[in-house]
Order: sequence, then C-alpha cells, then structure tokens
Amino acid sequence: MSKGYGPLADRPDKPAVGLEVSHESADLHVTGAALYTNDLIGRTLGTLHAWPVQAPHAHARLTGLRVAAAYDVPGVVRVLTADDVPGLNDAGEKHDEPLFPSEVMYHGHAICWVLGETLEAARLGAARIEADYEPLPALITTRDAIRAGSYQGEHRTVSRGDAAAALDTAAYRFSGELEIGGQEHFYLETQAALAIVDENGQIFVQSSTQHPTETQDIVAHVLGVPAHQVTVQCLRMGGGFGGKEFQPHGLAAIAALGATLTGHPVSLRLNRTQDITMTGKRHPFFATWEAGFDAGKRLCALRATLTSNGGWSLDLSEPVLARALCHIDNAYWIPDIEVHGRVAKTNRQSNTAFRGFGGPQGMIVIEDILGRCAPALGVEPHELRRRNFYRPGQATPYGQPVRHAERLAAIWSLCAERSDFDRRQAAVAAFNAAHQDTKRGLAITPVKFGISFNLTAFNQAGALVHVYKDGSVLINHGGTEMGQGLHTKMIQVAATALGVPMAAVRLAPTRTDKVPNTSATAASAGADLNGGAVKNACDQIRERLAIVAAGRLGVPAEDVRFAGGMVTGLGAGDQRIAWPELVHDAYMRRVQLWAAGFYRTEGLHWDAERMQGEPFKYFAYGAAAAEVEVDGFTGAYRLRRADIVHDVGDSLSPLVDLGQIEGGFVQGVGWLTLEELLWDETDGPNRGRLNTQAASTYKIPSFSEMPEEFNVHLFERATESGVVYGSKAVGEPPLMEAFSVREALRQAVGAFGPAGWSVTLATPATPEAVYWAVRAARDAAPSEQPAPAYVGA
Repeated sequence: MSKGYGPLADRPDKPAVGLEVSHESADLHVTGAALYTNDLIGRTLGTLHAWPVQAPHAHARLTGLRVAAAYDVPGVVRVLTADDVPGLNDAGEKHDEPLFPSEVMYHGHAICWVLGETLEAARLGAARIEADYEPLPALITTRDAIRAGSYQGEHRTVSRGDAAAALDTAAYRFSGELEIGGQEHFYLETQAALAIVDENGQIFVQSSTQHPTETQDIVAHVLGVPAHQVTVQCLRMGGGFGGKEFQPHGLAAIAALGATLTGHPVSLRLNRTQDITMTGKRHPFFATWEAGFDAGKRLCALRATLTSNGGWSLDLSEPVLARALCHIDNAYWIPDIEVHGRVAKTNRQSNTAFRGFGGPQGMIVIEDILGRCAPALGVEPHELRRRNFYRPGQATPYGQPVRHAERLAAIWSLCAERSDFDRRQAAVAAFNAAHQDTKRGLAITPVKFGISFNLTAFNQAGALVHVYKDGSVLINHGGTEMGQGLHTKMIQVAATALGVPMAAVRLAPTRTDKVPNTSATAASAGADLNGGAVKNACDQIRERLAIVAAGRLGVPAEDVRFAGGMVTGLGAGDQRIAWPELVHDAYMRRVQLWAAGFYRTEGLHWDAERMQGEPFKYFAYGAAAAEVEVDGFTGAYRLRRADIVHDVGDSLSPLVDLGQIEGGFVQGVGWLTLEELLWDETDGPNRGRLNTQAASTYKIPSFSEMPEEFNVHLFERATESGVVYGSKAVGEPPLMEAFSVREALRQAVGAFGPAGWSVTLATPATPEAVYWAVRAARDAAPSEQPAPAYVGA
C-alpha cells in the first residue's frame, strides 16, 4: 500500500482512521450536556411557541376557519394561516404538499398554527379555533387504493429477458402475495425547529434536519426570499432514521414564517403524539409475485408488482420505490425478471424515507419467496439461498455488474462457521423432536445493498477546513450528526489526512452558510461523500505545507511525510518539524492555511425512465444467522442468538461501525416482528385515525428483545477501492440482516406442522401473527400440503 497520499483508498502510516474510538459527543450525551434544537430556547429571549390545529377527518374540505377566539387566550400572539404566506404555500419540492391546506388529506392534518408566549397558551388558543369541514370519502389501506385505482407519481419497471416465457417453461412455478407493514421512526428527539430573524431580515433556522440545504430551500420558497437570506444549522439530532430527511422542512418554514411576521424567535417542537400522527412512516408495501425455478432448483424467472402506500403526497415515494425495485433481487441471480412498481395515494400521513429507503421492502419479497418455496421444492432454505447467489461476472436486472460477488459466498461461509450453523441445526431438530409446545428455528440470510443516492446529482459533498496559526484544525462538512458517529469519522479522516492527533481537530456544527448545496445525510453515503470532501480539503492544505517543509528538510515535496503531529522527509535523516511549528512558518510565508474541499462519486450513471444503469458505487454485503424459540400457546418468541458477519471495507471507526450494525439489526427486528401500525379502517367518525399513537400502543424493541447472545464480526481484508480510506457504508445494510430472525420464526412455526409445511408469515410477524401461523401449521394434515408446483395466493 502506498505510504504517501495518492489514491483515495490508501492509508498513510499511523492513521487515525481504523482506531477504536468512542463517539465524539459520547461524554456530552451521557452527562446531558449535549445541546439539541429545543435546548436552545432557554438561551433565546422572547421565544414564541407554535401549536398546530389538527383536523379530525381523514379527508375533508375545509369550508370555514374562525380564529378570533384564539386571541382571547392570554399569551396568544398570532395565528398563522394560508393568508400569511408571502411566497409559495407548499412544504415540498413537488408542490403537492400545501403548508396550510384547504383540503384535509389525513386525520391529524394541521390546518393552521397558533403562536403563544408559552406552549400552554398556544395549546389553549388552538383549542378555541373553530373549523368547518365537508367530509369526503377516504382511502386508508393500500388495498383500498388499488381497488380505487388511486395512484400518484410515475410507474416504473425493472426488467431483463422474458419473464413470461421463462415462467411458462419453468420446472417449478409458484405464486403468492405479501403485505409488508410500515414502521414509525420513533427517534428520541421529535421534530423541532427554532427560527430567528435579525435586523436585516436574515432568517436563521436551527433545525433537527438530515438535509439542511433542502430545509433552506423550502423556507426560502415559503417566505418568497432568495436562499442566501436563509441559513439553516443542525447542531445534532436525537435520531433521524430517514424521518428527518424531508419531513422537517415544512415545520421549519412554519417557525420561520412566525418569526418573520412577529419579529420574535419562534420554536416549533412536536410532542410525541403530534409527531406520530403528523409525520410519515416507512412505506407499507403490497406485493404480488410469480416465481419459477429450473430443474436444479435455481431461480429462473420472477414477475412481480410492488405497490407502496405513499400516503397523501409524494414526498420521497418515487425514489423509495425505485430503490425497492433495484433491490428485489437481493443477493440472487434471476435471469428473466419483470418487476412493476407504483405508488398508491391514500389518506394517511405522507410516507417518507426510513433506514434502507425501500431496499428492505424490495429485498423481503425475494426472501419471503425463497422461504415459502423451499419446503415445496424439498430443499433446505439456507441451501436454496446459497445455490442462487450471484457469481462473478453477473449483473443486476438494471444492468450493474455485481462487483466482488465472490464476497457473498465468503461472508456466508464465514457466518455459518462462526455461528456453528451445522451443529446447531442438528441441535434445533433434536429440541423440536423432544418438545411438543415449544419449537426453535435457525436461519441464515444474506444482504447485498447498493450504496449511493439513486439521484446521481446527490452524490456530491463539500467541506471547509481551517488550520489556525497554532496548528489547531477546525472542520465543517455538509453531513449531519444524528447519533450515527459521522462527525467522529470525519475527525478521524481529517486527523489522518493532515497527520495530526485527533485532539488537534474540532468539528463545527453543520450549517448552510459554511458548506452550501449539501446533500441529505442519507443513503448510507454520509461518510463516503463528506469523508471524500474533508480529505480533499486536507490534501490541499497538506500539499501547500509539504512545499514549505521540503525547503526546510532538503527533500522533494513528494517525499515529505505527516504523521503523529510531526513532519519528516524520506532521506532527511533524523530531521523532524513539529506540526505547529510548520504551520506557523507557513503563515509567516503567507501560505493559505484553509481550503474548501469537494467530492463527487465517480462512475455513476442512471436512466430513471428505463431503470437501467449503474446507480451505485459499490455493494455492501453481509450475512446473519439467527435462532429463535417460539411458544406454541401464545406465539411469543425469544431471540436466543444472532451472529452477523458484515462487510464495511476497511472500517474508518470500528467501534462506531459495531454500534451501527447492532442498532440497525435490532431496528430491523422491530420492523419485522414487533412494530405494528394500526389505523381505524371502520366507516365511523374516526376513520383514518392512527390508533397506535404512543409507546403504550406501539411496541419498539427494548432490552428484552436483544439477542441473548449477540456476535458481530467485521469482514476482514475488504478494502474498497475508490472510497475514502478503503471504507464502506454501514448505516442501512445491517437492518436487512434482521431477515434472518423472520426466517427463523418461519422455521420454528413450520416445526409445529407436518413435514414440508410451507409457512405463510405476516409482516410484521408479531406474536399474534406467529400464534395464528402456529395454529394453521398445527391444524394442517399431511394431505393438505400445497401442490409441489404451487405456493400461496
């Protein structure tokens, strides 16, 4: 490996990247000293508080609004309505999300906002506002929308070959359907914004946002001002998971509008019930499919239709659907394939990004197919998966070569070995034979996940690095910190690139007047993009300093080395220059000590109309083995053990990556087995109301759902070329390793039935759903087994 600073993936001697360091704000987090957006209210005099007036209908026309009574409440300062908007009354980029609606589109839709000197005053004022509604028919479920033909956005298709012909000639043919539930983000910090306007009309917005630039754009177009008049800063977020990629913008615009009209700072923070009832979720999907296998039990054809529930507006539904279509293959070669995608329009909150961004919904379809078809094919599920893996030289249905496909088999084998899969499989069989009312299941599943934004333009980032005269370093970059450790990695990247101790580097909050035109911190690309930009800025500074050092050391500039806060030269003997000394010397010579860095992901091209191209820089790979135990009387389960092998390339920060893998896996387990969103689907007055509005009714994973034994291993010798210091993204891919838990539940449920019973499992596979699946398996007689050439539907 190069000892200099050449290709992006090369690491110098003694790098700070790769060290196991704690999160840069860990001490602040655990002591409570870390500041979040809402904490700033106490430091901002005269702050007003915003409270929404939420409509009690899933779909209705707003025919009257009387706000005068709100002003009778002491402390109420202003009621914001559509008449107050000086610019564009829209909270989105597609102009389909009125900030103040004239037509209510979901139960809990905010029709206006009250500003009060206290939150209680604003709440009481909102309760005084009178509104008249003309109720309209409401579509609540995805099936409702399909029956009504209610769709929005573009329909997309990914295809290769002739799926219909291949299905007709397949040795085995199956069909079925799968309904996939949504998921509430349930970040610790709810949506929050604080807006201040100065004497020149400049708007400063503190926002808990994953996409400060887009928040800036929306605030500007609502206020009717140019972007340069709006600055957005994100100190940090108490979790995001995609829920703060698009949804914060309109809320920040409300705060900014209130600040502009009143001259006071305005705080908007949703309480938990407001957040759950007003903001979007992971998209529920409904899939229908036909799959064909050849005589060797290998996939030869797939034809499917994926329908996502977009809610009332598009938000990010189109790119979420595109990623689902591009991930339905997961780790498997499917020669002939035709998959259609469409976005349903319903009277629900506008669904949005969630960790995995549609990838999980696409991937679970093929995993469900293999899990359901394996018994009918007479093949063990893990063997059916293994024999269908991509091999070197093969490409995805959308035309991207699967580079490093051999890693799939290597990671799979390593996971099986480290989890002792073969021995434990025999032990599970023995346990099940000895226990009538409790069964265990063991499953292993793979992950192949594409890294980069589907929208090619988003694959760019900027950074600003300052080196001060004393040698200390300040970095700004366009990524946001939501607890995932991005800032920690960026400090490690800067320290490595400049050859200084990490203690010499400080990171400033993300803000749009320092690094403009940023992309969202999403798509797992935060470290790739911003790390490339930070390194680029540091490289510029280091190259200037190398010229100064070369003159003092008597060596060519390309032979100067920076490491551990010291500067040396090849062939310069024992001569060493301390970093602060060199920096001061450079300043005295009038050498520029700051730089703006930029990075763009090379090699990407994508035709969104044809759904063909190479949209991803690389694929992240992984495998997980999980063992569960199911109680046949209640459907309750225990996750006895989970083993993960995951490919993060050469990790920038192993301790941070370990936390991301563990957290992503557990969040995936929540989506697949616990978290169930329930709406009122009756024709009564509460039709469309979200019934799971709080932690008391919506179950997220807790300590008791953690695997009793949890082993995570980072795949070794996995340098990824063309990415900052050879690393790979880690935010989203581990979530899909939770498929192993769902498939283990399928195995355990199947053990309650006759040999070869094909289990149909709901998503999420809650204890209730598992109970009914157990009942079906127990009630089945061997003669009721599905025909060998047919499963499901």
